[in-house]
Amino acid sequence: MSFRYRFSLPRALLLVFLLVGSGVSTGVAAAVDTATEAPSPQARITQAERALQAVRRSLDDADAPETLRTLSEQALQARRDADAAVAALAPQLEQIDARIAQLGPLDDGATEERSISRQRGALDQQRSQLDADIKRGKLLAEDARQLSDSIEKTRAQQFGEQLGRKVGSPLSPALWRQFAASLPDDLARLQGLYRQAAGGLKAAVAAHGWTAPLVGAGLALLMVFPLRLWLRRLGRRYAASERAPDGRLRRSGLAVWLLLVGTLLPGFAAMVVVASLRGISAIPPRLESVADIFVLASFVAAFYAALAASLLVPHRPSWRLLGIDDVAALHLRRFAWGAAGLTWLSALLREINRSARTSTVSTVTLDGLVALSYVALIMAALVTLARLHRRRAAAAAQAEQEAGAAADGRPPRATRSGWLVLARLGGHLTVLSALVATLLGYLNFAMFLAQQMVWVTVVVMAVALLTRFADDLSLWLFAPDSAFGRTLRLSTGVSPARMEQAGVLLSAVLRIGVVLLGIAAVVVWFGNTAALSAWADTLNTGLTIGGQTLRPSALLWALLVLLLGLGLMKVLQQWLVDTWLPRTGLDSGARNSISTVARYLGIALAVLWSLATLGIGFEKLALLASALSVGIGFGLQAITQNFVSGLILLAERPVKIGDWVKIGDQEGDIRRISVRSTEIQVGDKSTLIVPNSELITKTIRNMTMANALGRVQIQFSMPLGADVGRVRQLLLELFAGHEKVLDEPAPSVFIDSISGGLVALNCFAYVSSPRAVYGVRSDLLFALLQATAEQGIALVTPTDVRVLHADPQADDPVQ
Repeated sequence: MSFRYRFSLPRALLLVFLLVGSGVSTGVAAAVDTATEAPSPQARITQAERALQAVRRSLDDADAPETLRTLSEQALQARRDADAAVAALAPQLEQIDARIAQLGPLDDGATEERSISRQRGALDQQRSQLDADIKRGKLLAEDARQLSDSIEKTRAQQFGEQLGRKVGSPLSPALWRQFAASLPDDLARLQGLYRQAAGGLKAAVAAHGWTAPLVGAGLALLMVFPLRLWLRRLGRRYAASERAPDGRLRRSGLAVWLLLVGTLLPGFAAMVVVASLRGISAIPPRLESVADIFVLASFVAAFYAALAASLLVPHRPSWRLLGIDDVAALHLRRFAWGAAGLTWLSALLREINRSARTSTVSTVTLDGLVALSYVALIMAALVTLARLHRRRAAAAAQAEQEAGAAADGRPPRATRSGWLVLARLGGHLTVLSALVATLLGYLNFAMFLAQQMVWVTVVVMAVALLTRFADDLSLWLFAPDSAFGRTLRLSTGVSPARMEQAGVLLSAVLRIGVVLLGIAAVVVWFGNTAALSAWADTLNTGLTIGGQTLRPSALLWALLVLLLGLGLMKVLQQWLVDTWLPRTGLDSGARNSISTVARYLGIALAVLWSLATLGIGFEKLALLASALSVGIGFGLQAITQNFVSGLILLAERPVKIGDWVKIGDQEGDIRRISVRSTEIQVGDKSTLIVPNSELITKTIRNMTMANALGRVQIQFSMPLGADVGRVRQLLLELFAGHEKVLDEPAPSVFIDSISGGLVALNCFAYVSSPRAVYGVRSDLLFALLQATAEQGIALVTPTDVRVLHADPQADDPVQ
């Protein structure tokens, strides 16, 4: 049995498109189901059970990869039906349990009314039936999953055996003798297939005329040439105009537009041609698969060519996304066209060969020619990359020589591009392996290796383009100066920094999605389509964690509810701060306490609302809180203590915003009180962050609590013979003359002590705030010194003691 690799590029791309559009197909299927009467969940379980039994019966006679793939998809569909039936029966079981709970428990030996007894019996019977149906559906879903896994293992084993199968080597004369011997029969089969196609077309034209085929061909030509070229020029014209977005989005957006136009229009043209022929029944049954491959191969070949055109842009270097020169861009684009044509032609020829049922040796020969063609194409591309590397090295060497970088005699260093080095290394390994495998007769492995090299290169380039476009689009969409960004800022008041963060987050999500899609496109090559479908089903139906099923739709709704709740909280807090609280007559500290408590209460309510959207009840939150209490008791004790202390500060308000406090050797104004810490601005304008527990558990001095006054204290000494009464009157006049010294309480001057020939005076005055004490005290001291100097009042001068040492050598006669 010859190797027929059914997961060709058209089928791989189609499967990727199906994975991407699973959400759309689900919505369409739901719309169709609503239009017709859907079967009951029990009927769906029965149908799934019958389908699974049919798969088991067909599995014994299935050996072809296509048949195994179909059976695996049927098993997965049975699993989907069973899971859907179980999901539909679960709410009914909950309703029955709720009704039974309303009746209450029945004690032993107790009797109840006949009507209630009948209701209890009917409910118990319904519950038993629903519970049995749910268990049967779950068991059926598990059996379907195991059967699908078994089929996939069988397919993987067959795939490995086909890759390792050895056929005749192209260097073997026996292979060519067999090919020459079977060539007449194979040509006869191909001629018979051709006669079927020509006869079918002739009969269809005789019955329906040439109108439909000619119209289809005309529409196809219109889409491929005038419309496609006009849309390409339209995209370039818009990208070069002032209406296009600024920045990198111009180039990446144009590249994506060219990719879409270049891929879809040729593919749609092929679809139109095939549809026009099918409309008049011009395609024989044996050629139906050839028509399908023609459409899919057209899409894939167009995708290859459009991707190369959008990335290389040979005649417009300023729009080129890859860092290569014009010569390399022209050559690589030709190779891309060659890869597209070879892919289209090889897929079509191999499907025609299968439909014609040619001999095994002809199939082997065709596979060998396809493999060698791919190897030759890869070798030509490697030659172009090598020339590009040499040109870059020469340009770098010349630049360094001109700049004098190589003046010390060392050879210049050539710049290397990472992706070029990897591409050349992977290409050489692929070519070497494919050539050795072809010469040894492993044509299946050689063809797979060559096609895989081309396909992986295409996927990597497409992922690189789409990730760059996703990043540029996200950053431009949430840029503060964009149209959407300005509208968002004016409507919600979001800061520019927050908008940029949202753009980066959206870019990360989109890029991760594109990378996952690329990985899926590569995995499809190995025939693991059923596994990908199972993963998609798991994401669609939800992931069960700890008895709770998390669905992507539920997560999305919970995120939207959380954002909505936080937005409402912010609007309410803004209304409190700007509108309602200023009209209450409360001080700034009380207003801050109310707005802070409202903010954290709104956050808690938004989180609870989002958790309720996920289906997480308060009883589960209680379990979570009890589990967290252990961690709080050990590692989060300090954080919890500060949090509770913050709530106490906001409620009792022993200190408030604007108070002047002294804690330890630091003192300053309280600027902000949060639930974890308090910010105090000290005299040098720095900020002291104090945990709230320090303000609750330790002694602090609130200098401004209950409108406390500031006291100015002046202490100095005078000689005993000075006129103390005159000095007292002078001090009182100085106090009365300062504008910030209060008249009530009145300033006072006291004699503190008389000792050692000195009189110690202690003076007090009061100001309106403790913050003014230091400045007023300095002003009074300046005025005191000036007044005593003018009136000749002597203050105590510190004694200046000097110790003089006599020079013993001053009277030396020898000197």
